[in-house]
Order: sequence, then structure tokens, then C-alpha cells
Amino acid sequence: MANVKGVKKKGREFWRAAVERMNAGESASGLAAELGVDLRGLYRWRERLQPGEKDPGRQREAALAKENQRLKRALADKVLEVDFLQGALHKIEARRQASGSTGAKASTTRSGK
Repeated sequence: MANVKGVKKKGREFWRAAVERMNAGESASGLAAELGVDLRGLYRWRERLQPGEKDPGRQREAALAKENQRLKRALADKVLEVDFLQGALHKIEARRQASGSTGAKASTTRSGK
């Protein structure tokens, strides 16, 4: 694809590398100037290679939403674990009371003093 400045055709790998650098945080205008390409062309290639990911803010929002879902699942797992352990504890307490234990303090051996 020839750009406005008359630079020769650039290959897909050239544009992919440029878009990766832009996504890594490099200034798009500085990158375009360094590579000798049109800034609009750089943005067009980013859209071609990553459709729907125009806005870095939306990328961050999507990443945060994904992380939020992961944390919600982890929290739900922990809630289930706590519920299970509480149920097991109640069953143990019920068995202990049903076994005839008075709940009095257990006797210990004398220390020999």
C-alpha cells in the first residue's frame, strides 16, 4: 500500500510491527514520522489488524471487565468453600452432642507435683 508521501509499498509484517509498537505505548505520530508513513494509514492498519480495538480506553475497559469476571468467579468459589466448611462443622458439632458428651471439661492426668 503506497502512502501519501510516496513511500514504496509496505508489507503486512511492516504494518503489523508498527501497530504492535503503537499498542505497546509508543506515540502514534512519532512512530509515523520515524517510519515515514501517514498517520492515518497507521490507524487504518491498526483497525485492519485489530478490528474493534480502536480506542485504547476501550481495550483497558475490556481487560478490566475480564479481570472483574475472573475475580467474581474466584469470590463465588470461596463462598461455596466457606459454606461447605460451615456445613461440615455443624455436622461435626451435631455428632459430638449426640454422642452423649456433656460438654464438661475433659479430665487430665495429674502432673505429679
